[in-house]
Amino acid sequence: MTERKNDWESRVAACWAEAPEMDEERLFAAIEALAAERPAGDPVAAYERGSVRDSTGRTAEAEPFYREALASEHLDAARRPQAVIQLASTLRILGELDESERLLRAELERIDVAPDEHALPDQTRAFLALTLVAKGEASEGAGHALLALARHVSRYRRSIVANAEELLSP
Repeated sequence: MTERKNDWESRVAACWAEAPEMDEERLFAAIEALAAERPAGDPVAAYERGSVRDSTGRTAEAEPFYREALASEHLDAARRPQAVIQLASTLRILGELDESERLLRAELERIDVAPDEHALPDQTRAFLALTLVAKGEASEGAGHALLALARHVSRYRRSIVANAEELLSP
């Protein structure tokens, strides 16, 4: 069974790797076909179905699939933070800014309390920044964006963090 699952995972990864060269309908059909191979109610299939909808401009259709994936305790640890970010991004695009913000803040809190190898703190902060800007809270959004950036710069890190913290302070 594990070998079959690994083969499926490899085929999904290969499909996403080829996605830039595929037209939207071909990508959609390919991921849908792969998801259909999984058992009913499979959270990984739901996640992939949400992802392909986002990637092919069907953002509103992605939301229920992300919710289904996240509602399952069987969604793998690598996809869970991605599903949170992608659902929050979808909600932002759909104008559900408060829920988007709540999801992203909860994810940052989870990372602070129990970080793991699959955590995506910088990506979570970046999408929180986008949500905050959409809410008209650009200063706080800039603070989060700067904190995400600070971990990747070799010079002026202390200055960037200090300025970010100033933007984040009430």
